Parts: sequence; C-alpha cells; structure tokens
Amino acid sequence: MKSLYNKFISFINTIQGKIAFYPTLFSIIGFSFAMTMLYLEKEGISAFVLEHIPQLVINNADTAKTLLSFLTGGIISIMVFSFSMVMVLLNQASSNFSPRVLPGLISNRNHQFVLGIYLATILYNTFTLVGINPQENDKYQLPGFSVLIGIILTVVCLGAFLYFIHSISQSIQVNNILDTIYKKAKTRLEYLLEKESEIPPNFPDSSDWKSYYSSETGYFQNIAVANLVSICKEEDIQLKILPIQGLFVLEGVPIIQVSKDIKDELVKKILSNFNFAKGEFVEDNYALAFKQITEIGMKAMSPGINDPGTAISTIDYLTELFAMRLKKNDQTIITSGEASLIAVSTTNFKELVYQVMVSYRTYCKHDLSCIQKLFIMFKYLLIQEAHLPEYHDVLLAEAKLLYEDTQKSITNSTDLRRIEALYQKLLK
Repeated sequence: MKSLYNKFISFINTIQGKIAFYPTLFSIIGFSFAMTMLYLEKEGISAFVLEHIPQLVINNADTAKTLLSFLTGGIISIMVFSFSMVMVLLNQASSNFSPRVLPGLISNRNHQFVLGIYLATILYNTFTLVGINPQENDKYQLPGFSVLIGIILTVVCLGAFLYFIHSISQSIQVNNILDTIYKKAKTRLEYLLEKESEIPPNFPDSSDWKSYYSSETGYFQNIAVANLVSICKEEDIQLKILPIQGLFVLEGVPIIQVSKDIKDELVKKILSNFNFAKGEFVEDNYALAFKQITEIGMKAMSPGINDPGTAISTIDYLTELFAMRLKKNDQTIITSGEASLIAVSTTNFKELVYQVMVSYRTYCKHDLSCIQKLFIMFKYLLIQEAHLPEYHDVLLAEAKLLYEDTQKSITNSTDLRRIEALYQKLLK
C-alpha cells in the first residue's frame, strides 16, 4: 500500500506541472455544474426566481439563445488569444533566457486557472444552450436562472482575461523569472536547513557495502523518508543513496548501498520509495536554481543578446543563494533517535561553486562590469559565516581562477589595476 501511495503522490506531482491539468479539472467542474443546473431547472428553480425576482430571469427563448451563443463565441475568441499568448511567452522565454525555465512557466497555476475558467464557462454555456427547449403552453418556458449564471460566469471570464494580460506581461520579464526561481530555491534551502542538525551525525564507511541497481530511468526527484526510516529500523540496516537529487538516473546503474545483503523483495520495497520524473523541478532540487540562473546570465552575455545588465542581476541572485548554501553541511544524514540510518548524497559546495563560476569565467571574463560584480560577490560571501571553514578556501580558489583568466582576457591597464585592487581586497 505504501508503494502505491508513493507512486500516486509522484503521479500527482508530475501532472500538476502540465499546462492542461487545471484547465481539464475546471472543465469537469463546469460540465458537472451545468448538469446540476439542468436538474435544478427541472425542480423549478427558475420558476421560483421568476416569481420573486423577475428582473433577474430572461424569459424569452430567442433572446436567451442569441445571448448565450454570442457570449460563448466571445469567450472562445478570448481563449484562443490567451493560448496564443502562452505559446508566444514560452517561445520567447526559451529563446531569450533558457529552455530550462519553461517548466516553471508552464506550471504557473494562475495562468492555468484562467484557462480553466474559460473552458468551464464555455462548457456550461453550451449545455445550458442545449437545455433551452420552450413549451408554448407553460408560463415559464426556459432555464432563465441558468442563463443568468452563464452571464455572470462570462463577466468573470472578462475579469480573468484582464488579469491574464497583466500577469503574462509580468511573467516574461527577466527579473520576475529570476525572482521566481530564487524564491523556490530559497524555500527549499530553508527547509533543508531547518531539518539539519548543528553537528552532523557520524555515518560508517560504506566502501565495502553491497550495491543495488536502479530499476527505473528518470530524474531522481525525492524519497519517502518516513517509509525508508521505518524499513531500516525493521530490517536493522543502513542505506547510502548514491545519486545526487535531481540527477538523471539510468536503469541498471548503482542507486543504493546497504550495510548487509538483502533479498530481492526487500530491494524492490526500498526502491518503491524513490520518486522519478521526466523533468527537473527547483522545488525538489535547489541546485537546479543555480544552473537555471547561470544559464540565463550566459544567454544574456551571448553576442546575439549582449545584455550585461541581466548577467549582473543573475550574479546578485546567486550571491544570495550562495550565502544560504554556506550555512548547509555537504553531507545529509537521516537519523532516528541517535541512530544514523540513511546517508543522502548531495551536491557539495566546491562542485556547486565551480560549475557556476566556470560558465561566468568563460563568457564574462572580457566584461569588466561582470568581473567587478563577481569579485564583490566573493567579498560578500567571505564575510559570511560558513558551516565549514573549507567553504571560504573554495571561494578564494575560485576568485584566484577568475583573476588569472581576466589577466589574460583584458588588456587595458586601467581595467587591470582595478581588477588587481578588487582581488587584493579578498586576500586581506
């Protein structure tokens, strides 16, 4: 049951990132609401409203049909325009920033809600239109109250359209994209820091432990921690999870090491608590935020765009994230009481800084404004409290590499003196 539950949760997390998820859900709600209103019409709800508030009910079949047809056609036009805007947004974001930011834009729930409201209203109006079947001998001839609800929903669609135009014009701005990525990574880092103890527990050497292999292929998202802890306690074992979270895992590669030999049934039970996906999400892997922000900065420095201002903005956001990462330990150990049960492989600080800086050193070493900003970043990080003293050594080593590269790329003597002064400040 736990395995099925974990797979169900993984499935829900995956489909929530799809652009059609919430529109489909709203469509089902719209259809169900239309069926409910048709049932209430048979029970006489419109006759009741007509008797007490006649001003709110349209009691002319031709007027109702014309009005609903006009409103439905207008909403379809708005919806087509909105979907077109989404496609333009995704294409522009992919071209100007990075294809990696697309999942975050596609999964924007506010935009999905707006598209869902359109579809729900179209379905509601359509089935209400079908329900208009006047009978000449009856005083009340059509579902007038349902028509009123359709008009109200159409007004809601107009309001949603205005919000959509405002929101989509904001979401394509690079500062908002960077801020969204930063906030997701910050939330994830804060969560990890809260769960991390001040003194990391010891974990035994696993070099001689037996390895077991992955039965799936995909991006390693997360694990069901509570289930794995329970398994470790029941079976009296310890686990080391080999792939780094967010890494693409291939079927048949080592994925765990266990402190003693276990049966195939237990291996399957353990692996059922690993969640894989076909895409990467910052919510599950904060290191992806460093990669996305870096790629946006590199795209900005490409000859076709040549936007140092955006590259400088990316350095600002990276500075904040690195400052938070300084507080985190390189090793994650999951414990129960005083027992260390699970060791989780994580991206170490040295590798994280190197992967970011190698891109900036390659593409920004000729631009003095970016170089100055990078040295300011190093200066700020060096005065921050670090969880491990080696972190500051890593920063100084990367600053030295940056200094050496700029000495080879910049020929202006004034610029070189300025860079020399910035570098010397780091050494004091």
